[in-house]
Parts: sequence; C-alpha cells; structure tokens
Amino acid sequence: MTSTSQGLPVHARAPGKVNLYLGVGAVGDDGYHEVASVYQAVSLYEDVRVWRSSEFSLSFSGPIDCSALPTDDRNLAVRAARLVATAGGVDDGVRIEIEKSVPIAGGMGGGSADAAATLVACDALWNTGLTREQLHGLAAELGADVPFALAGGTAIGLGRGDELSPVLTQGRFDWVLVLPRGELSTPAVYRELDTHRERHAGDLGPVVEHPSVSTELLQALRAGDPELLAESLANDLQAPAIHLSDELSDVLELGERAGALAGLVSGSGPTVAFLAEDRESAIDLQIALSAAQLRAVRVSAPVHGARVLQLDG
Repeated sequence: MTSTSQGLPVHARAPGKVNLYLGVGAVGDDGYHEVASVYQAVSLYEDVRVWRSSEFSLSFSGPIDCSALPTDDRNLAVRAARLVATAGGVDDGVRIEIEKSVPIAGGMGGGSADAAATLVACDALWNTGLTREQLHGLAAELGADVPFALAGGTAIGLGRGDELSPVLTQGRFDWVLVLPRGELSTPAVYRELDTHRERHAGDLGPVVEHPSVSTELLQALRAGDPELLAESLANDLQAPAIHLSDELSDVLELGERAGALAGLVSGSGPTVAFLAEDRESAIDLQIALSAAQLRAVRVSAPVHGARVLQLDG
C-alpha cells in the first residue's frame, strides 16, 4: 500500500522567476504582444500539498495575504488539477493547500508556480504516469509562464513567452528581491506600454514586431559573469510599470546606490530584482535595503523547476 492510499499528501515545490530580459513587440490584431524573454528561476518557492478527496478544493497558508485570491475554478492551481484528472482518466477530486511565499501580482509568476507544482503533485498523487511532454502540454494550456515554472533553470521564451528554449548557464547568480507592498495588473502595464508607444511614436519610431534576445546577455550567462550580465538586463515593461507605480524608481535608485550591479523591474512588476556580485555582496545589499524598511529577500539562481519533494507531507 502506497503512502498516498493512506491519505497522506504529496508535497511539490515550484520556483518564482525573474525576467532578465523582456522585449515586447507591437500589439497584434488578437490583442496580444509577441515577446522575447529570458526567465531565470530563483530560490523563492511555492509549496503545494495535495490530498485525495471527493471534490476539488483549495486553501492557502504562508506569509502572503491570499484573502483576495479565488479558490474555485478561476484559480490556476484548481484548473491544473482538473487538467491532470482529465488527462489521466481520474474521477476523484483533490484537496490542495498552497503555502505561498512568492508575491501576488508581483511579476514573479507565483500563480504559474502554483499551477506547475499542482500538475506534478497531482500526477504523483493519482499515479497518472504523464510524460514530461504531456505535462508541458497541460502547462501551456494554463498560461505563458506555467511551462517555465515546470522547467526551471534559465530559458528563452518566445511567442507569448511559452515557446521555451533552455539557456546554457554557468555557476550561480545572487539576487536580492524587493517584494512589493502592493500589486500591479499585468494587463494594465501592457496597456500603459501601448499608450506610451502611441504617445511617443514620433520619437520612438516603429515597434519591433519580433523582439529577440541579445547575444551579449546569452554570453554573460554562459560565462557565469554577473558584471557582464548586469550590462545586458532590460525590460520594456519597466517604464510603464514605473509610470503606474512611481515609487519603483526610488527603489531602483536606492538599490544601485547600495551596491547592486544593476536593478530592474521583474516582468510587469512591481517586484524589483537587484543583481549582486556574489553572495557576500548580496547579504550586504539585503541588509541595506531592509534598513530602508523595504521587504528584501536574498535568493540564488538558477534553480530546478517544479518537482515532487516527498509523498508523505
């Protein structure tokens, strides 16, 4: 008799991410933008535990206020569980508990990490035996960031961000994240980008239809060189995010004055990621930012994607 049949949970974990680069193309007729992104998985995790149940349910714990999050089929984790059940021919439900550490609407893909961890947890709970390719197919149905949360490491994302190619990365990179007190809506940030580009079309010129990742950034990752990487970090959504949340510019300035090699808004924000030279520099930077009453967390990267940790909670 397996541990899962005794009513014990399967525990899975998936990482949040930072965007080392995010180039955004022109808005298409379908309302979506083609992007070129470089994701890096960081050691700030979502922990998901699942139990066999007669119905689908979801609850939250951890340091993040989740009171505004839906716990029904609007939540990616519940949708992920239902996809695994359908793909595996499972009639049972599942009780999901998520211990959240990644900020909500913070540009770090916390909801996508929840979904990715739920996929692998439910696959293990029900012994559905889905292949990695099948799980990635389900992840792509759930959203652009979910396949990367499943894969982890460092990767280029094209199209809507879900066409992934792994990036050869050497060594370890040390980051300090300033976690937001508030939230930014991803659609609102993209709308602000479109408005900014329309407003300044004469100065900016035509928007690139198919953005791409710079060779310099990829070389810095292959070399494991944080100083070279700092020179190539970029995010087209940073300016519109700052326009919607102007305190981000103060945070960026403070971190760079405190010794960061570079800082940038992660994804659509408002999390700000600072690249440090090494572990000791990251500790100093975290102390300086915390002294300024900011929620600063030190993480390393790249790390593994979603995986089952244990079958007994």
